Amino acid sequence: MTFTEACITIGLCALASVLTRALPFLLLSEKKPTPPIVRYLGNVLPAAVFGMLVIYCLKDTSFLRGTHGLPEIAGIIVTAALHLKFRQMLLSIGAGTAVYMILIQYIFIP
Repeated sequence: MTFTEACITIGLCALASVLTRALPFLLLSEKKPTPPIVRYLGNVLPAAVFGMLVIYCLKDTSFLRGTHGLPEIAGIIVTAALHLKFRQMLLSIGAGTAVYMILIQYIFIP
């Protein structure tokens, strides 16, 4: 990739990033009510994305060999329990990830 191509690529990426963040403010004003479809998506997409992430993370887990998915299950349980108790997404995901990483690095060493 030449220098010019790299500059064009970086510029287009920056433009796309700014545009996707500014577009909702340009299309939706404070004066008009939020369209029902946007409110619906705002309610269902966070849970859908979270569910998709769980499925993606577990897609290669073998529950019939080795650790039987114990580190993954422990991470999910910690994440779910903390989220149900505190309702803090960053805390629950961070703690669940930490538990999983500690288990695979120090307990269930491959």
